[in-house]
Amino acid sequence: MRLPDSAHTSRPWRIHEIAPDFGLEDVWEVPGTGAPDDFPRLVHGLAAADPSQSPSGAIRSLFAIRWKLGALLGWDGPDTGLGSRVSTLRDRLPVDLRDGPSGPDFEALPFTSLYLADDEFAAEIANRTMHGVLHIGRVREAGGFRAHMAVLVKPNGLLGAGYMAAIRPFRQLIVYPAMMRGIERELRAAAGDPAAAPTR
Repeated sequence: MRLPDSAHTSRPWRIHEIAPDFGLEDVWEVPGTGAPDDFPRLVHGLAAADPSQSPSGAIRSLFAIRWKLGALLGWDGPDTGLGSRVSTLRDRLPVDLRDGPSGPDFEALPFTSLYLADDEFAAEIANRTMHGVLHIGRVREAGGFRAHMAVLVKPNGLLGAGYMAAIRPFRQLIVYPAMMRGIERELRAAAGDPAAAPTR
């Protein structure tokens, strides 16, 4: 479910002090609830996701098109990302986060984990079009938690602003809803619901 920006901005997340110059693009509630010790498991599950294996044909197609365009236009070359076009946000981390766990390696998506705290996880990505942050926050409630996912972005000039505007409807209407349905399906499957088996 998509949430208002205030669901992210009103909470005392550490990412606010680390990336104050990044704009908030999206806030979504991740389906399901977790026990107090389930947050790292959720983060590792998200990092293991592979859009090319998504049950959603629309997501598979959109990501295939994006990677092809990136290759043709040079958006994802080694000179466009972290440590070349932009500095990693790890350079901005306070000592406690820098010395703590950074989080899991992403298996398919070109994100780099920044930090994994008790209530937060953040990862970054950079290419020719933008520098972005994926943030997962643990929102505590009685007996466990819910999770919110936020996307923060610093576009790279007019190219980046135009790119972000162009993909916004695809992201909000197709990518994130399908992602949330996939997470919900995995939760139901883990609970033993046979109807939750993925289809292609």
